[in-house]
Amino acid sequence: MMQEEQPLQVARCTKIINAGQEDAKYVINVRQIAKFVVALGEKVAPTDVEEGMRVGVDRAKYSIQIPLPPKIDPTVSLMTVEDKPDVTYDDVGGAKEPLEQLREVVELPLLHPERFVTLGIDPPKGVMLYGPPGTGKTLSARAVANRTDACFIRVIGSELVQKYVGEGARMVRELFTMARSKKACIIFFDEIDAIGGSRTGSDEANSDNEVQRTMLQIAAELDGFDPRGNIKVLMATNRPDTLDPALCRPGRVDRKVEFGLPDLEGRTHVLRIHARPMSVDRDVRYELLARLCPNSTGAELRSVCTEAGMFAIRARRKSITEKDFLDAVQKVIKGYQKFSSTPKYMVYN
Repeated sequence: MMQEEQPLQVARCTKIINAGQEDAKYVINVRQIAKFVVALGEKVAPTDVEEGMRVGVDRAKYSIQIPLPPKIDPTVSLMTVEDKPDVTYDDVGGAKEPLEQLREVVELPLLHPERFVTLGIDPPKGVMLYGPPGTGKTLSARAVANRTDACFIRVIGSELVQKYVGEGARMVRELFTMARSKKACIIFFDEIDAIGGSRTGSDEANSDNEVQRTMLQIAAELDGFDPRGNIKVLMATNRPDTLDPALCRPGRVDRKVEFGLPDLEGRTHVLRIHARPMSVDRDVRYELLARLCPNSTGAELRSVCTEAGMFAIRARRKSITEKDFLDAVQKVIKGYQKFSSTPKYMVYN
């Protein structure tokens, strides 16, 4: 009769004694209350175990039987994680100069770290992307992650605002722990102003204190990792004036990149990008459409293309005409301007 394999107990290796030698011993911590000095099991190599690692140990002799992956909170692991985003530089329009700056401070250190080693300088740890909504901040970050084959983790600032004391800071620690387990990783904090606002001198509600703890934990993580390592931190905000100087200071966020409204050439490029997969007549004048959309963001121009397709669907046509685009501009751009400048709707808020 086969003997059933006994389940292992989870412990943490806190110290390695005589590391690299045949008589090496390992100090393990079981349930945070008991410490043992143990040896490795037969199936575990010395190179498999590092200090601080979670391990599975035998319940009788407490010998290390298997290394375990880091324990990640399900809330953290379920955040938007893309092993390799499907967005390329060709999909980003109207942000030529900001994209070049982003490639310089994120792509170059990840793909060519030897250039920084040769010059003896450290690449920027963090990058702040700021500008109006819909100008391509998130899209550009995903494109850089695609080019560098880096895992892309997108975190909305409000996701880190937790009810219980210390929960937000713990999630930040586990987020960086998960990032360190990747070959290369870009952490993108979107809407960072939700947790990175300036601190006030008055003692406000506990929720505000918890937000400050979370922000300070991000600052501590930025101080703690190697700028030449495999992690890059990007942050995005629409309100850079509200951010805490402690978070944005050089040494933590070394580069600020502004994403402004696209110019005429940029708007034309954005329209062409969004019309690329659509069935469109060849005689559509994209530059004319761009001239009719002054001070528009990339997101608004995308809505124009979508609405033009809706006009073609209503007319039961198989292709989109220039008139569809003109009607879409009138409905989306002009309609939004009318909506945003009409005060009578405010009485219902």
